[in-house]
Amino acid sequence: MILRWFLSRAVRQACELRKHILKLLKAQQDLLSPQAIDAIQKPAEELRRALRTGAAREAILQRMKELDEAAMRWLKPFPHAGIRENVEVVLVAVTVALAIRTFFLQPMKIPTGSMQPTLFGITAENLKGKTGGEIPNGFGRFVDSWFRGISYYHIVAETDGELGQIEMPQTVLPFVKKQRFLVGDTWHTIWFPPATLPNRGIPSQYLIFAHADAPLGRHYQKGEDIIKLKVVAGDHLFVNRMTYNFRPPKRGEIVIFETRGIPGIQQQDTYYIKRLVALGGERVRIGNDQHLIINGERLDASTPHFENVYTFGKEPREYQYFGHVNGLAARRSNTGIDIPLFPDETAEFAVQPKHYLVMGDNTMNSADSRYWGDFSQEKVIGKSSFVYWPISRRFGWSHW
Repeated sequence: MILRWFLSRAVRQACELRKHILKLLKAQQDLLSPQAIDAIQKPAEELRRALRTGAAREAILQRMKELDEAAMRWLKPFPHAGIRENVEVVLVAVTVALAIRTFFLQPMKIPTGSMQPTLFGITAENLKGKTGGEIPNGFGRFVDSWFRGISYYHIVAETDGELGQIEMPQTVLPFVKKQRFLVGDTWHTIWFPPATLPNRGIPSQYLIFAHADAPLGRHYQKGEDIIKLKVVAGDHLFVNRMTYNFRPPKRGEIVIFETRGIPGIQQQDTYYIKRLVALGGERVRIGNDQHLIINGERLDASTPHFENVYTFGKEPREYQYFGHVNGLAARRSNTGIDIPLFPDETAEFAVQPKHYLVMGDNTMNSADSRYWGDFSQEKVIGKSSFVYWPISRRFGWSHW
């Protein structure tokens, strides 16, 4: 039977027909009379017997015809059959997509620059007055947008006047946003303003103007650039949710973890991506040469997976302690700046069993375990995998 199924198209079609009609019969069994059920089951059994006994092709086709005619006569037609079938296909597709996202690969985008230079968040570049700061047109702009993740915002003053009122971004249609601002007595519109930009402690409605060096109150002449900004989307990657079901994370791997329930993290109910630096039971110090010391052993640029960490250069930089962030100068004794867990280079933090300590590669600009400590291994959902967009030097598995 199995061999005949592979060799004979008629046998394959007969099996599919019988399976489909019996499925419909089962679905309608409570609606059909015993006579109707028997009238369909009988030719279905005859077709099964013909297949089992190796009947000739013509006999199989005849049994198929009889079964089809019985089904057409006795089965009740489904209302809106085309719509039902399309809905079923969509539901199956959604179920498969959700299963893949839950158990295998989950998409994620990098919102900030805390993992630079390994992974980039959203970056912005002011092109006003910059040599070579021309904005491409036509096909070049299309390629930049769809493949390189680059968007351009170019607004020119229509009249003389000062930059005055700036409105909050508004949603005018699904997935369509705009933001208006006033120069002189003329309103200008930014379509699809960037949802997030590197935050400088400025309210969100003013962020694009801060990055474009366009402060409130500045006077513009007609035809002058108000905003001429290049915005590059953050890296979009797949999170590998499979690997850690079979082994625990290793030092140096880029892990993704949920923040819910971790004390000290303000952004709850979201996901963070950082590099794992210490495991449960290890003792951690931060030396005044900007290197981590794990159980008395110093990590540097020769340690696997730590080659791109910003503060790990070829030569140690003495007296530049990075227990804090934002480039604030070094030692506690000189600045009075400290954080609770690593106030100076002598402070040692003991990672709890079954917990992890993480840091960003851009260690001078990363909110990480130096502020809120370790967290349970149960918070880890996966590891960084494939960068699928935009197309850049980080595309693919290059950051492993």
